[in-house]
Parts: sequence; structure tokens; C-alpha cells
Amino acid sequence: MIKKFVLVLLMVFVASCSANHSTVRTSKPDPRKTETPVAQRVRKPIYRPATAKNPVAVSAVTKKDSPAVATAPSYLNNNTEILEATTRVKVTTAMVLDYIEKYKGVAKENMVRTGIPASITLGQAILESGAGSGPLSMQANNHFGIKCHKEWTGPSIRYTDDEENECFRKYDDPSLSFKDHSYFLTSRPRYAELFEFQKDDYKSWAYGLKAAGYATDTKYPDKLIGLIERYQLNKYDAEVLGKEYVAAPTPLKQSVGYAGEVQNYTVVKGDSLYSISKRFNISIEDLKKKNNLSDNTISLGQSIIVK
Repeated sequence: MIKKFVLVLLMVFVASCSANHSTVRTSKPDPRKTETPVAQRVRKPIYRPATAKNPVAVSAVTKKDSPAVATAPSYLNNNTEILEATTRVKVTTAMVLDYIEKYKGVAKENMVRTGIPASITLGQAILESGAGSGPLSMQANNHFGIKCHKEWTGPSIRYTDDEENECFRKYDDPSLSFKDHSYFLTSRPRYAELFEFQKDDYKSWAYGLKAAGYATDTKYPDKLIGLIERYQLNKYDAEVLGKEYVAAPTPLKQSVGYAGEVQNYTVVKGDSLYSISKRFNISIEDLKKKNNLSDNTISLGQSIIVK
């Protein structure tokens, strides 16, 4: 009996100890959980070289970041024309007139400072930028198609012109493009001969620019002269020089006449021996010999033998 009583007490004591003993559970930490910040992977922008469908190389890869398509404002009841130099765009007369009004002041200021005819500056800007609607002018404020060259350390943009994916200068404001254009012409020796022409001799300037290598387009001088005369840009040259502006007469179809094997050209306002020599692919010296000229002086209405 005593043994049974002792056994019961022992069992009660063991049960009491088990009830008061706390159970500790242990487990290995989950290696997937950590308080250390996780670095996010950032996809680097992918560079897309210029192609025919994508003329300007960009670093963006989404539609949101893609360059906006150059769209020109619509003008009703206006003539349209195609301007083609670094780009080909369709513009209206009103667009060109608005562009001239906006930048004529800058062109005249640069003429006072550098001697470059305002007509040449405006004509080149209209032609090169498509009156401000071309891709280079819209995306880079580059209104003259000036390429980077070795000395350029500023921002740039890639564009396919004469060659694939060429580097062109980028400006914060279009007015800086105009100033850089003036500096570009005044700082390079190959354009030095241009400054020997009269400041209002836009025809010689136009042919001189092509001869100096400014543009590769063989029709560049004719395009430039056509714009100057169509929009009477040379009147701004007259304003700067303090001269009375007289609109140049529209050249007559009969300005070039034939007499047997001899071809004559009638001098119109704005002509020079240099511009005539470039037009008819003849040297100035040959022109002087054919016409018994002692110097480069010619007069309005004079008949010049060019063949």
C-alpha cells in the first residue's frame, strides 16, 4: 500500500514539473528573408543608330521618350513649297514670313558685327532649317546644319546627312545657332574670300559659300539666291548699310541671248563677275578677256559674252 502511495506522489510531481516547463522552439532562419535593401536593376538605355526611318539617333527606347515628329503648323490659303538642304520639308509662304519676322533682328545684328549679309544669314537659315520646321532645328535648335567638327565640346545630336549618323551641334536657343553661324564663317580661313565681296552682294556670297565647301548640293547657290529674291531678304542688307532698297527686277527669260556661237547674258541687279562666272562655269579672267574688261566692274543692263 505504501508503495502505491509513493508511486502516485511521484507521478503527480513529474506531471507538475512538465506543466511549468516552457517549450522553446528553434528553427533555422529563412535565407530568403532579410532586412538588407535589395538593389533594383535598371535597364540601360539602348542606343539606336540613325536609319532612313529614324534619321536622328536617340537613346530612348519608349514612345514617351522618343523624339517628337516635326510637325509644321497649318496655314490656310497659302502657297506651299519644298525646302531641301539638310532635310526636305513642305512649308507655306506664311510660315516663311513668320520665320523671317522672328529672326531678321538677329541676322541684322550679326551683319553689323561681322559683315555677313543679313540676306545670306536669313536665306541659309530658311533653307537649312526648313523655316524652323526641320528635325535639326526642332530637336537641336541648329538652324544651319553646322556639324560638330573637332573643336566642338558642347552637346550634339546624331543625324544622317551626307554620311550615316553624323554629329551635329546642339544649342540651348536658336539665337545661339545664328551667332555660331557667324563665328563659323569668320573664324575659318577658307571663307576669308567671302569678306572681299560687297556686303550687299548676296549672289557672290551664295556662290562663294558653295565654292568654299559650305554645302555639297550643286544647286545650293541657286536655291539660296531664289529664297533671297523671292522674299526680298536683301532689303535688310540695305537697312543695315543705310541704303535705299530697290527691289530687284525679275530676270527675263530673254536675259540670255544667242548670236551664232556667241552667248550673251544681260546683267541684272545683284550680278557680279563672280556670280556670272559661277553660273556659266567660266573663269573671271576669261570673262574679262571675252568682254575686254580692265577690272571687275559691270553695270546694270550690260551685255556680257559668256560663251
